[in-house]
Amino acid sequence: MSRVTVQFLGCGDTFGSGGRFQTCICVRADAAGFLLDCGTSSLIAMRRFAVDHGLIDTILLTHLHGDHFGGLPFFLLEAQLISRRTKPLTVAGPPGLERRVCEAMEVLFPGSSTSPRKFPLRFAELHPETRATMGPLAVTPFPVVHPSGAPAYALRVECGGKVLAYSGDTEWTDALMDAARGADLFICEAYFFEKKVKYHLDYRTLRDKRPALTCRRVVLTHMSEDMLSRLPEVDAEWAEDGKTFLV
Repeated sequence: MSRVTVQFLGCGDTFGSGGRFQTCICVRADAAGFLLDCGTSSLIAMRRFAVDHGLIDTILLTHLHGDHFGGLPFFLLEAQLISRRTKPLTVAGPPGLERRVCEAMEVLFPGSSTSPRKFPLRFAELHPETRATMGPLAVTPFPVVHPSGAPAYALRVECGGKVLAYSGDTEWTDALMDAARGADLFICEAYFFEKKVKYHLDYRTLRDKRPALTCRRVVLTHMSEDMLSRLPEVDAEWAEDGKTFLV
């Protein structure tokens, strides 16, 4: 069983609350290096925290909102033009992923989606509750409640003998219990402290549901200004940009 590290390169929301970078979580194990989501500011965050792009073999996306996948055009262009990447990269996420990424690239940098690359790029669509193997990773997506023009998922990732779960963005759904069942670490959004907002989860609801979650640890992320202002009242671990957790 290898040591798995989880580093939050970005743990902020859409609006950069608290001056935080948008969602980008780097996971490293002996045989794997991958990102959970790749928000628009991710390339900047990778530079800030000295993460070697070449160590990333896979990018797993929960849903197709800009603060969770909008960094991909920049990541791919950097890999092509600056890092001169040659080893394969897999990007996995909801159905429609490849089309949306290519459309985003064409809006931001016309012609970039069809420009020749020196590295193989593979898009893999994830299907609900279907376990997919990608090299040393096994990924199972669970449908959650967060409209984004394509299905939104919570992800359960098996890596290095450990199990990580990640809620993505969602209001409470019992699918989170399935995703987090027995997980070593559950990364979960807590957008507001107690305010109920459609399609997002608040800390009070998560706290009330915690006894039913069989995961070992919970780390909160994707917090609004409201939630950040009330962290002294929180009885849980939470993410900070740059912070690393050992699993």
